[in-house]
Amino acid sequence: MPSQEKVRVIIVDDISETRENIRRMLQFDLNIEVIGSARTGREAIDLCQQVKPDVAVMDINMPDMDGITATQEIKKKQPYIQVVILSVQNDPSYMRKAMLAGARDFLTKPPMIDELTDAVRRAGAMAQEERKKSVALSSQPQNELQSLASNSINGKIITVYSPKGGTGKTTVAVNLAMALKTPENKVALVDGNLQYGDVAVFLNEKAKNTILDLTSRVDDLEEDVVREVMIAHRGSNVHLLAAPPRPEMAEKVTGEQFSKLLRFLRQVYDFIIIDTAIDLNEVVQSALDVTDLIILITTQEIPAIKNASLFLQLADAVGISRNRILFVMNRYDRRITITAERIGETLRQPIPVILPLDEKVVKNSVDHGIPFMLDNNRSLPIGKGVQQLANLAQDRLTKLEQEAFLKTP
Repeated sequence: MPSQEKVRVIIVDDISETRENIRRMLQFDLNIEVIGSARTGREAIDLCQQVKPDVAVMDINMPDMDGITATQEIKKKQPYIQVVILSVQNDPSYMRKAMLAGARDFLTKPPMIDELTDAVRRAGAMAQEERKKSVALSSQPQNELQSLASNSINGKIITVYSPKGGTGKTTVAVNLAMALKTPENKVALVDGNLQYGDVAVFLNEKAKNTILDLTSRVDDLEEDVVREVMIAHRGSNVHLLAAPPRPEMAEKVTGEQFSKLLRFLRQVYDFIIIDTAIDLNEVVQSALDVTDLIILITTQEIPAIKNASLFLQLADAVGISRNRILFVMNRYDRRITITAERIGETLRQPIPVILPLDEKVVKNSVDHGIPFMLDNNRSLPIGKGVQQLANLAQDRLTKLEQEAFLKTP
């Protein structure tokens, strides 16, 4: 990188000897300059505000605040700063959490010199590019800034889809949102079935505001407006965006408006879960175009399997990668001889998640408007199945993000 500016780095670790070892390794590269160090996550956040480095090399375990939480705070205040996480544990769950928090890379301690300097150089190049973009954006008119912000990517969009009615799609979408919601994650649940959406009913919420309140002004959205329109579910704090109150009102929402809205929601939420209609209308297609992951639902019924097969063929034809599709069998009944393995082999799409038939729990959940993932059902097979789906969805999103990073020149 002789023709580029030096990468400015801070080192964050509570052990002084480790900080010094990392400093020595980085000093082997003349294009890297260590400009400071911190012992704790809070010190790292403050130091980033003071010296504005390109990269923070950060240990994942610290006494006051773990590296993942510190990464989230740093990225909120200075999004261009890139974080390289170091951990003694080569655990995929740690890696997934770090990437979702905004970390640029994840290395096992102690890293090799070349491995560390390569990671810092890559992260530094991205930070410098992002910093230049932010300077250029600061000179843009405010309305242009809002438009550009709505097209940048932070949160992950997960579309729950089934080409056959009656497969339990809404049940899966609602409970998946509950499983993904944590104190650290902000989750939105969007009812994309604009004519006959039932998500509000499944949550026992009365929708004073609906998606029409946002799509009508989608070109000048602001975060405060979005939060005013969204309904904060009382039991989980998942935010709901309800469907229009009457079927004919669905025509007021275009595919372009829906797409712009989803892109803006990326800036507000960590996960956006979309429940869709079964027909591939303009709105559903726009959701599939911008989604990061498709949860495809089937059951053991022959019509549901046939329609899932047709959708997979269509996905292949239009260029939707099979890696972006997580195939789920819902309402699995062991008494029926059609197995997930047979379907997966036939359709050339594995079914890694099986949600068992539990009519009593699901019916009670729907009748009372209380998602079963909020009740005492997480330990039951159906609750464990939804939690497995949430974990696999996050793992798949992390892998897709890593693959995209590796393909970046």
